[in-house]
Amino acid sequence: MHVSRHKFAFVEALRQIVARDCLLLEPEQLLPYECDALAVHAGMPSAVVLPENCEQVVSIVKLCGAWGVPFVPRGAGTGLSGGALPADGAVILECSRMNRILDVNVEDRYAVIEPGVINADLSKAVASHGLFFAPDPSSQLACSIGGNIAENSGGPHTFKYGATTEHVLALEVVLPDGTLRRFGSPSGFASGFDLAGLLTGSEGTLGVITQAVVRFTERPEQVETLLVVFEELVTACDAVTRILRSGIVPSALEIMDQRTICAIEASVYSGGLPTDAGAVLLVELDGPAPSLARHVQRIQVLMQASGARNVSVARDAQERLGFWRARKSAFGAMGRIAPDVYVHDAVVPRTKLPEVLKKVCEIGDRYRLTLSNVFHAGDGNLHPNISFDRRNADELQRVLAAGEEILRYCVAVGGSISGEHGIGHEKREFLRLLFSDRDLATMEAVRAVFDPAKLCNPSKVLPSTRSCVESNPHLR
Repeated sequence: MHVSRHKFAFVEALRQIVARDCLLLEPEQLLPYECDALAVHAGMPSAVVLPENCEQVVSIVKLCGAWGVPFVPRGAGTGLSGGALPADGAVILECSRMNRILDVNVEDRYAVIEPGVINADLSKAVASHGLFFAPDPSSQLACSIGGNIAENSGGPHTFKYGATTEHVLALEVVLPDGTLRRFGSPSGFASGFDLAGLLTGSEGTLGVITQAVVRFTERPEQVETLLVVFEELVTACDAVTRILRSGIVPSALEIMDQRTICAIEASVYSGGLPTDAGAVLLVELDGPAPSLARHVQRIQVLMQASGARNVSVARDAQERLGFWRARKSAFGAMGRIAPDVYVHDAVVPRTKLPEVLKKVCEIGDRYRLTLSNVFHAGDGNLHPNISFDRRNADELQRVLAAGEEILRYCVAVGGSISGEHGIGHEKREFLRLLFSDRDLATMEAVRAVFDPAKLCNPSKVLPSTRSCVESNPHLR
Protein backbone atom coordinates (compact mmCIF):
# COMPACT_ATOMS: atom_id res chain seq x y z
CA MET A 1 0.00 0.00 0.00
CA HIS A 2 1.46 3.34 -1.07
CA VAL A 3 1.70 5.94 1.68
CA SER A 4 3.16 9.41 1.73
CA ARG A 5 6.23 10.25 3.80
CA HIS A 6 3.98 12.17 6.20
CA LYS A 7 1.70 9.22 6.81
CA PHE A 8 4.68 6.88 7.09
CA ALA A 9 6.17 9.08 9.81
CA PHE A 10 2.82 9.22 11.66
CA VAL A 11 2.46 5.43 11.51
CA GLU A 12 6.01 4.95 12.73
CA ALA A 13 5.20 7.18 15.70
CA LEU A 14 2.16 4.99 16.46
CA ARG A 15 4.41 1.91 16.34
CA GLN A 16 6.48 3.38 19.14
CA ILE A 17 3.39 3.52 21.38
CA VAL A 18 1.71 0.12 20.99
CA ALA A 19 2.75 -3.46 20.31
CA ARG A 20 2.94 -4.66 16.72
CA ASP A 21 -0.33 -6.61 16.88
CA CYS A 22 -2.13 -3.56 18.33
CA LEU A 23 -1.80 -1.48 15.16
CA LEU A 24 -3.91 -2.40 12.13
CA LEU A 25 -3.09 -0.85 8.77
CA GLU A 26 -3.88 -3.26 5.94
CA PRO A 27 -7.17 -2.83 4.01
CA GLU A 28 -8.45 -6.26 5.04
CA GLN A 29 -7.74 -5.38 8.69
CA LEU A 30 -9.44 -2.00 8.46
CA LEU A 31 -12.58 -3.20 6.65
CA PRO A 32 -14.37 -4.52 9.80
CA TYR A 33 -14.10 -1.01 11.27
CA GLU A 34 -15.74 0.86 8.39
CA CYS A 35 -19.00 1.11 10.35
CA ASP A 36 -20.70 0.09 13.56
CA ALA A 37 -23.93 -1.96 13.67
CA LEU A 38 -25.59 0.68 11.46
CA ALA A 39 -24.23 -0.43 8.10
CA VAL A 40 -26.08 2.22 6.10
CA HIS A 41 -23.10 4.59 6.46
CA ALA A 42 -19.46 3.51 6.13
CA GLY A 43 -15.97 4.95 5.80
CA MET A 44 -12.46 3.55 6.02
CA PRO A 45 -10.20 4.57 8.92
CA SER A 46 -6.58 5.50 8.28
CA ALA A 47 -5.51 3.11 11.03
CA VAL A 48 -6.90 1.18 13.98
CA VAL A 49 -5.01 1.28 17.26
CA LEU A 50 -5.80 -1.06 20.15
CA PRO A 51 -4.37 0.52 23.31
CA GLU A 52 -3.86 -1.75 26.30
CA ASN A 53 -3.69 0.86 29.05
CA CYS A 54 -4.44 4.47 29.89
CA GLU A 55 -0.87 5.65 29.26
CA GLN A 56 -1.06 4.44 25.66
CA VAL A 57 -4.38 6.25 25.15
CA VAL A 58 -2.77 9.48 26.40
CA SER A 59 0.16 9.06 24.01
CA ILE A 60 -2.06 8.25 21.02
CA VAL A 61 -4.36 11.22 21.61
CA LYS A 62 -1.40 13.57 22.04
CA LEU A 63 0.15 12.26 18.83
CA CYS A 64 -3.11 12.76 16.91
CA GLY A 65 -3.34 16.29 18.28
CA ALA A 66 0.22 17.12 17.27
CA TRP A 67 -0.42 15.90 13.71
CA GLY A 68 -3.98 17.25 13.46
CA VAL A 69 -5.33 13.76 12.85
CA PRO A 70 -8.96 13.07 13.86
CA PHE A 71 -9.58 10.06 16.10
CA VAL A 72 -12.65 8.02 17.06
CA PRO A 73 -13.04 6.12 20.35
CA ARG A 74 -14.70 2.74 19.74
CA GLY A 75 -16.00 -0.01 21.98
CA ALA A 76 -17.46 -3.26 20.67
CA GLY A 77 -18.97 -1.64 17.57
CA THR A 78 -22.56 -2.59 18.47
CA GLY A 79 -23.83 1.01 18.25
CA LEU A 80 -26.77 1.72 15.97
CA SER A 81 -26.33 5.39 15.03
CA GLY A 82 -22.99 5.51 13.22
CA GLY A 83 -21.32 6.85 16.36
CA ALA A 84 -18.10 4.94 15.64
CA LEU A 85 -18.00 5.82 11.94
CA PRO A 86 -14.40 6.80 11.06
CA ALA A 87 -15.27 10.12 9.43
CA ASP A 88 -12.55 12.10 7.65
CA GLY A 89 -10.18 9.13 7.52
CA ALA A 90 -9.87 9.15 11.30
CA VAL A 91 -7.75 6.85 13.42
CA ILE A 92 -9.89 4.49 15.50
CA LEU A 93 -8.97 3.89 19.15
CA GLU A 94 -10.45 0.45 19.78
CA CYS A 95 -10.59 -0.04 23.55
CA SER A 96 -11.53 -3.74 23.75
CA ARG A 97 -8.17 -4.75 25.21
CA MET A 98 -8.69 -2.47 28.19
CA ASN A 99 -11.10 -4.94 29.75
CA ARG A 100 -10.13 -5.41 33.38
CA ILE A 101 -12.38 -5.20 36.43
CA LEU A 102 -9.93 -3.34 38.65
CA ASP A 103 -11.81 -3.36 41.94
CA VAL A 104 -15.13 -4.53 43.35
CA ASN A 105 -16.47 -2.98 46.54
CA VAL A 106 -19.34 -5.21 47.64
CA GLU A 107 -20.14 -3.22 50.79
CA ASP A 108 -20.50 0.11 48.98
CA ARG A 109 -21.79 -1.57 45.82
CA TYR A 110 -19.52 -0.25 43.15
CA ALA A 111 -16.78 -1.42 40.80
CA VAL A 112 -13.82 0.28 39.15
CA ILE A 113 -13.54 -0.97 35.58
CA GLU A 114 -11.81 -0.33 32.29
CA PRO A 115 -14.00 0.62 29.29
CA GLY A 116 -13.66 -2.69 27.45
CA VAL A 117 -15.45 -4.76 30.11
CA ILE A 118 -18.41 -6.54 28.52
CA ASN A 119 -21.75 -5.53 30.02
CA ALA A 120 -22.99 -9.02 30.91
CA ASP A 121 -19.61 -10.06 32.34
CA LEU A 122 -19.80 -7.41 35.06
CA SER A 123 -23.05 -8.80 36.45
CA LYS A 124 -21.62 -12.33 36.32
CA ALA A 125 -18.62 -11.18 38.35
CA VAL A 126 -20.80 -10.10 41.30
CA ALA A 127 -23.71 -12.54 41.01
CA SER A 128 -22.52 -14.52 44.02
CA HIS A 129 -22.85 -11.36 46.13
CA GLY A 130 -26.49 -10.85 45.14
CA LEU A 131 -25.66 -7.80 43.01
CA PHE A 132 -25.94 -6.90 39.34
CA PHE A 133 -25.26 -4.05 36.89
CA ALA A 134 -28.74 -2.90 35.93
CA PRO A 135 -28.31 -1.37 32.42
CA ASP A 136 -29.05 -4.19 29.98
CA PRO A 137 -28.90 -3.27 26.27
CA SER A 138 -30.08 -6.01 23.95
CA SER A 139 -26.45 -6.44 22.86
CA GLN A 140 -25.24 -6.89 26.46
CA LEU A 141 -23.48 -10.19 25.67
CA ALA A 142 -21.18 -8.26 23.33
CA CYS A 143 -21.30 -4.53 24.06
CA SER A 144 -18.72 -2.84 26.28
CA ILE A 145 -19.55 -0.64 29.24
CA GLY A 146 -17.35 2.15 27.89
CA GLY A 147 -19.60 2.26 24.84
CA ASN A 148 -22.70 2.06 27.04
CA ILE A 149 -21.48 5.12 28.95
CA ALA A 150 -20.61 7.04 25.79
CA GLU A 151 -24.09 6.41 24.36
CA ASN A 152 -25.99 6.47 27.68
CA SER A 153 -27.43 3.13 26.63
CA GLY A 154 -30.83 1.92 27.75
CA GLY A 155 -32.42 -1.49 27.51
CA PRO A 156 -35.61 -3.35 28.42
CA HIS A 157 -35.26 -2.67 32.13
CA THR A 158 -34.66 1.07 31.77
CA PHE A 159 -38.30 1.64 32.68
CA LYS A 160 -37.61 0.80 36.33
CA TYR A 161 -33.84 1.09 36.72
CA GLY A 162 -33.03 4.02 34.45
CA ALA A 163 -30.46 4.42 31.66
CA THR A 164 -26.71 4.03 32.09
CA THR A 165 -26.22 7.53 33.49
CA GLU A 166 -28.08 6.50 36.67
CA HIS A 167 -25.37 3.92 37.34
CA VAL A 168 -22.19 5.91 36.61
CA LEU A 169 -20.49 7.37 39.68
CA ALA A 170 -17.17 8.61 38.33
CA LEU A 171 -15.10 8.66 35.15
CA GLU A 172 -11.45 8.84 34.19
CA VAL A 173 -11.14 10.44 30.76
CA VAL A 174 -8.38 11.40 28.36
CA LEU A 175 -9.45 14.77 27.01
CA PRO A 176 -8.83 15.65 23.34
CA ASP A 177 -5.63 17.55 24.25
CA GLY A 178 -4.21 14.40 25.85
CA THR A 179 -4.65 15.43 29.48
CA LEU A 180 -6.01 12.89 31.95
CA ARG A 181 -8.88 14.00 34.17
CA ARG A 182 -11.17 12.40 36.76
CA PHE A 183 -14.75 13.52 37.39
CA GLY A 184 -17.27 12.37 40.01
CA SER A 185 -16.61 10.15 43.04
CA PRO A 186 -17.35 6.57 44.19
CA SER A 187 -19.92 7.97 46.63
CA GLY A 188 -21.96 9.35 43.76
CA PHE A 189 -21.70 12.87 45.17
CA ALA A 190 -19.17 15.40 43.93
CA SER A 191 -18.93 19.14 44.37
CA GLY A 192 -19.07 21.47 41.41
CA PHE A 193 -20.41 20.77 37.96
CA ASP A 194 -21.52 17.23 37.13
CA LEU A 195 -18.96 16.64 34.40
CA ALA A 196 -19.27 12.87 34.70
CA GLY A 197 -22.93 13.36 33.84
CA LEU A 198 -22.00 15.58 30.89
CA LEU A 199 -19.57 13.00 29.52
CA THR A 200 -22.09 10.18 29.87
CA GLY A 201 -24.02 10.25 26.63
CA SER A 202 -21.58 12.59 24.87
CA GLU A 203 -20.95 9.84 22.29
CA GLY A 204 -17.17 10.01 22.37
CA THR A 205 -17.04 13.64 21.27
CA LEU A 206 -15.55 15.07 24.48
CA GLY A 207 -12.82 12.53 25.26
CA VAL A 208 -11.84 8.88 25.61
CA ILE A 209 -13.09 7.01 28.68
CA THR A 210 -10.27 4.98 30.23
CA GLN A 211 -11.83 4.04 33.56
CA ALA A 212 -15.27 4.16 35.20
CA VAL A 213 -16.74 3.71 38.64
CA VAL A 214 -20.17 2.12 38.24
CA ARG A 215 -22.95 1.37 40.70
CA PHE A 216 -24.32 -2.08 41.48
CA THR A 217 -27.94 -2.83 42.34
CA GLU A 218 -29.15 -5.52 44.74
CA ARG A 219 -30.83 -8.42 43.01
CA PRO A 220 -34.57 -8.49 43.72
CA GLU A 221 -35.90 -11.26 45.92
CA GLN A 222 -38.18 -12.58 43.21
CA VAL A 223 -38.83 -12.06 39.50
CA GLU A 224 -41.97 -12.92 37.54
CA THR A 225 -42.32 -12.66 33.77
CA LEU A 226 -45.63 -12.71 31.92
CA LEU A 227 -46.11 -13.34 28.21
CA VAL A 228 -49.32 -11.69 27.02
CA VAL A 229 -50.65 -12.53 23.56
CA PHE A 230 -52.79 -10.08 21.55
CA GLU A 231 -54.53 -10.25 18.19
CA GLU A 232 -53.59 -6.64 17.38
CA LEU A 233 -50.50 -4.48 17.97
CA VAL A 234 -52.56 -1.43 18.90
CA THR A 235 -54.45 -3.43 21.54
CA ALA A 236 -51.14 -4.39 23.15
CA CYS A 237 -50.18 -0.70 23.34
CA ASP A 238 -53.49 0.16 24.99
CA ALA A 239 -52.85 -2.58 27.54
CA VAL A 240 -49.55 -0.95 28.52
CA THR A 241 -51.37 2.29 29.36
CA ARG A 242 -53.84 0.30 31.47
CA ILE A 243 -50.99 -1.28 33.46
CA LEU A 244 -49.34 2.05 34.18
CA ARG A 245 -52.61 3.66 35.24
CA SER A 246 -53.03 0.88 37.82
CA GLY A 247 -50.04 2.17 39.78
CA ILE A 248 -47.99 -1.01 39.30
CA VAL A 249 -44.41 -0.33 38.22
CA PRO A 250 -43.06 -3.27 36.18
CA SER A 251 -39.33 -3.58 35.65
CA ALA A 252 -39.92 -4.06 31.90
CA LEU A 253 -42.70 -3.70 29.33
CA GLU A 254 -41.68 -4.94 25.87
CA ILE A 255 -43.75 -5.40 22.71
CA MET A 256 -42.97 -7.42 19.57
CA ASP A 257 -45.21 -7.40 16.51
CA GLN A 258 -46.05 -10.39 14.34
CA ARG A 259 -43.34 -9.90 11.75
CA THR A 260 -40.73 -9.71 14.52
CA ILE A 261 -42.14 -12.82 16.20
CA CYS A 262 -42.01 -14.80 12.95
CA ALA A 263 -38.41 -13.74 12.29
CA ILE A 264 -37.37 -14.79 15.80
CA GLU A 265 -39.16 -18.14 15.65
CA ALA A 266 -37.59 -18.91 12.25
CA SER A 267 -34.12 -18.28 13.70
CA VAL A 268 -31.86 -20.02 16.20
CA TYR A 269 -33.26 -17.67 18.87
CA SER A 270 -36.71 -19.28 18.99
CA GLY A 271 -38.43 -18.76 22.32
CA GLY A 272 -41.73 -20.51 21.71
CA LEU A 273 -43.59 -17.33 20.76
CA PRO A 274 -46.94 -17.73 18.95
CA THR A 275 -46.41 -16.84 15.30
CA ASP A 276 -50.11 -16.27 14.69
CA ALA A 277 -50.28 -13.48 17.28
CA GLY A 278 -50.65 -9.87 16.20
CA ALA A 279 -48.28 -8.90 19.01
CA VAL A 280 -46.89 -10.15 22.30
CA LEU A 281 -46.23 -8.10 25.41
CA LEU A 282 -43.55 -9.11 27.90
CA VAL A 283 -44.29 -7.84 31.39
CA GLU A 284 -41.62 -8.36 34.03
CA LEU A 285 -42.13 -7.63 37.72
CA ASP A 286 -39.53 -7.86 40.46
CA GLY A 287 -39.34 -7.14 44.15
CA PRO A 288 -40.29 -8.68 47.52
CA ALA A 289 -42.02 -12.05 47.12
CA PRO A 290 -45.10 -11.25 49.28
CA SER A 291 -46.15 -8.28 47.12
CA LEU A 292 -45.23 -9.83 43.78
CA ALA A 293 -47.93 -12.52 43.76
CA ARG A 294 -50.60 -9.86 44.24
CA HIS A 295 -49.19 -7.74 41.40
CA VAL A 296 -49.02 -10.71 39.03
CA GLN A 297 -52.66 -11.51 39.72
CA ARG A 298 -53.61 -7.89 39.14
CA ILE A 299 -51.74 -7.79 35.81
CA GLN A 300 -53.53 -10.97 34.67
CA VAL A 301 -56.92 -9.38 35.38
CA LEU A 302 -55.93 -6.16 33.60
CA MET A 303 -54.69 -8.00 30.53
CA GLN A 304 -57.83 -10.08 30.22
CA ALA A 305 -59.87 -6.89 30.49
CA SER A 306 -57.68 -5.41 27.74
CA GLY A 307 -58.64 -8.15 25.30
CA ALA A 308 -55.58 -10.40 25.61
CA ARG A 309 -55.93 -13.76 23.89
CA ASN A 310 -53.74 -15.47 26.44
CA VAL A 311 -51.76 -14.57 29.57
CA SER A 312 -49.09 -16.93 30.82
CA VAL A 313 -46.54 -16.66 33.60
CA ALA A 314 -43.07 -18.15 33.04
CA ARG A 315 -42.99 -21.48 34.87
CA ASP A 316 -39.37 -21.21 35.91
CA ALA A 317 -36.12 -19.32 35.33
CA GLN A 318 -35.37 -21.32 32.19
CA GLU A 319 -38.62 -20.34 30.51
CA ARG A 320 -38.17 -16.71 31.57
CA LEU A 321 -34.67 -16.66 30.10
CA GLY A 322 -36.09 -18.16 26.90
CA PHE A 323 -38.54 -15.28 26.58
CA TRP A 324 -35.76 -12.74 27.08
CA ARG A 325 -33.37 -14.52 24.76
CA ALA A 326 -36.00 -14.24 22.05
CA ARG A 327 -36.63 -10.55 22.77
CA LYS A 328 -32.99 -9.54 22.95
CA SER A 329 -32.19 -11.42 19.75
CA ALA A 330 -34.87 -9.65 17.72
CA PHE A 331 -32.46 -7.40 15.81
CA GLY A 332 -30.22 -10.34 14.93
CA ALA A 333 -33.21 -12.35 13.77
CA MET A 334 -34.06 -9.65 11.23
CA GLY A 335 -31.46 -11.29 9.01
CA ARG A 336 -34.14 -13.88 8.25
CA ILE A 337 -36.11 -11.16 6.44
CA ALA A 338 -33.45 -9.31 4.42
CA PRO A 339 -29.66 -8.77 4.32
CA ASP A 340 -29.83 -5.35 6.01
CA VAL A 341 -31.92 -3.68 8.69
CA TYR A 342 -32.28 -0.01 9.56
CA VAL A 343 -33.16 0.25 13.26
CA HIS A 344 -34.82 3.49 14.35
CA ASP A 345 -34.93 4.77 17.92
CA ALA A 346 -37.56 7.45 18.34
CA VAL A 347 -39.42 8.20 21.58
CA VAL A 348 -43.04 9.30 21.86
CA PRO A 349 -45.43 9.88 24.77
CA ARG A 350 -46.77 6.46 25.82
CA THR A 351 -50.37 7.49 25.22
CA LYS A 352 -49.44 8.26 21.60
CA LEU A 353 -48.14 4.74 20.88
CA PRO A 354 -51.28 3.43 19.09
CA GLU A 355 -51.52 6.53 16.90
CA VAL A 356 -47.79 6.57 16.10
CA LEU A 357 -47.59 2.87 15.29
CA LYS A 358 -50.48 3.17 12.85
CA LYS A 359 -48.64 6.02 11.14
CA VAL A 360 -45.31 4.15 11.13
CA CYS A 361 -46.93 1.17 9.41
CA GLU A 362 -48.67 3.46 6.91
CA ILE A 363 -45.31 5.08 6.07
CA GLY A 364 -43.71 1.68 5.55
CA ASP A 365 -46.51 0.59 3.23
CA ARG A 366 -46.43 3.84 1.26
CA TYR A 367 -42.70 3.48 0.60
CA ARG A 368 -43.17 -0.22 -0.27
CA LEU A 369 -40.90 -1.37 2.55
CA THR A 370 -40.84 -4.34 4.92
CA LEU A 371 -41.23 -2.88 8.38
CA SER A 372 -41.44 -4.55 11.80
CA ASN A 373 -41.71 -3.24 15.34
CA VAL A 374 -40.09 -4.27 18.62
CA PHE A 375 -39.87 -1.68 21.36
CA HIS A 376 -39.68 -0.59 24.98
CA ALA A 377 -43.37 0.16 25.45
CA GLY A 378 -42.98 1.39 29.03
CA ASP A 379 -40.68 4.20 27.87
CA GLY A 380 -42.46 4.94 24.61
CA ASN A 381 -39.12 4.10 22.97
CA LEU A 382 -39.92 2.79 19.49
CA HIS A 383 -37.68 0.65 17.30
CA PRO A 384 -39.27 0.53 13.82
CA ASN A 385 -37.04 -1.88 11.87
CA ILE A 386 -36.88 -1.52 8.11
CA SER A 387 -35.53 -4.66 6.41
CA PHE A 388 -33.91 -4.08 3.01
CA ASP A 389 -30.98 -4.77 0.70
CA ARG A 390 -28.57 -1.84 0.54
CA ARG A 391 -27.23 -3.08 -2.81
CA ASN A 392 -30.55 -1.90 -4.26
CA ALA A 393 -30.00 1.86 -4.62
CA ASP A 394 -33.68 2.66 -5.13
CA GLU A 395 -34.71 0.67 -2.07
CA LEU A 396 -32.01 2.34 0.03
CA GLN A 397 -33.31 5.78 -0.92
CA ARG A 398 -36.83 4.74 0.04
CA VAL A 399 -35.54 3.44 3.38
CA LEU A 400 -33.83 6.76 4.17
CA ALA A 401 -36.86 8.80 3.09
CA ALA A 402 -39.21 6.68 5.20
CA GLY A 403 -36.88 6.92 8.17
CA GLU A 404 -36.87 10.70 7.98
CA GLU A 405 -40.65 10.83 7.77
CA ILE A 406 -40.96 8.56 10.83
CA LEU A 407 -38.64 10.77 12.86
CA ARG A 408 -40.43 13.96 11.83
CA TYR A 409 -43.79 12.50 12.80
CA CYS A 410 -42.53 11.34 16.21
CA VAL A 411 -41.24 14.85 16.94
CA ALA A 412 -44.52 16.36 15.76
CA VAL A 413 -46.49 14.38 18.37
CA GLY A 414 -44.22 15.54 21.20
CA GLY A 415 -41.46 12.94 20.98
CA SER A 416 -37.72 12.88 20.38
CA ILE A 417 -35.39 11.38 17.77
CA SER A 418 -33.45 9.06 20.07
CA GLY A 419 -34.06 7.19 23.29
CA GLU A 420 -30.94 5.05 23.67
CA HIS A 421 -29.02 4.61 20.42
CA GLY A 422 -27.64 8.13 20.32
CA ILE A 423 -27.47 10.71 17.55
CA GLY A 424 -24.13 9.73 16.06
CA HIS A 425 -23.72 10.39 12.35
CA GLU A 426 -27.16 9.09 11.42
CA LYS A 427 -29.42 11.66 13.07
CA ARG A 428 -27.26 14.73 13.62
CA GLU A 429 -29.04 16.84 11.01
CA PHE A 430 -32.38 15.97 12.61
CA LEU A 431 -31.37 17.74 15.82
CA ARG A 432 -32.66 20.86 14.09
CA LEU A 433 -36.16 19.43 14.57
CA LEU A 434 -35.68 19.77 18.33
CA PHE A 435 -33.35 22.72 18.86
CA SER A 436 -32.98 26.26 17.55
CA ASP A 437 -29.75 27.57 16.06
CA ARG A 438 -29.03 29.29 19.37
CA ASP A 439 -29.53 26.05 21.28
CA LEU A 440 -27.16 24.26 18.93
CA ALA A 441 -24.61 27.09 19.18
CA THR A 442 -24.58 26.59 22.95
CA MET A 443 -23.86 22.89 22.48
CA GLU A 444 -21.10 23.74 20.00
CA ALA A 445 -19.59 26.09 22.58
CA VAL A 446 -19.56 23.35 25.22
CA ARG A 447 -17.91 20.95 22.80
CA ALA A 448 -15.31 23.57 21.86
CA VAL A 449 -14.23 23.87 25.51
CA PHE A 450 -13.23 20.20 25.46
CA ASP A 451 -12.15 19.90 21.83
CA PRO A 452 -11.36 23.24 20.15
CA ALA A 453 -9.51 21.50 17.30
CA LYS A 454 -12.56 19.30 16.55
CA LEU A 455 -10.47 16.15 16.29
CA CYS A 456 -12.39 13.92 18.73
CA ASN A 457 -15.02 11.85 16.91
CA PRO A 458 -15.71 14.47 14.23
CA SER A 459 -18.94 14.72 12.26
CA LYS A 460 -21.05 13.29 15.08
CA VAL A 461 -24.01 14.49 17.16
CA LEU A 462 -24.13 18.18 16.20
CA PRO A 463 -25.38 19.17 12.73
CA SER A 464 -23.07 20.79 10.25
CA THR A 465 -23.19 21.88 6.64
CA ARG A 466 -19.61 20.70 6.22
CA SER A 467 -17.28 18.15 7.74
CA CYS A 468 -16.13 19.04 11.26
CA VAL A 469 -12.52 18.46 10.23
CA GLU A 470 -11.16 19.06 6.76
CA SER A 471 -9.30 16.17 5.19
CA ASN A 472 -5.86 16.00 6.76
CA PRO A 473 -3.09 16.74 4.24
CA HIS A 474 -0.68 14.47 6.13
CA LEU A 475 -2.88 11.43 5.39
CA ARG A 476 -3.54 12.02 1.71
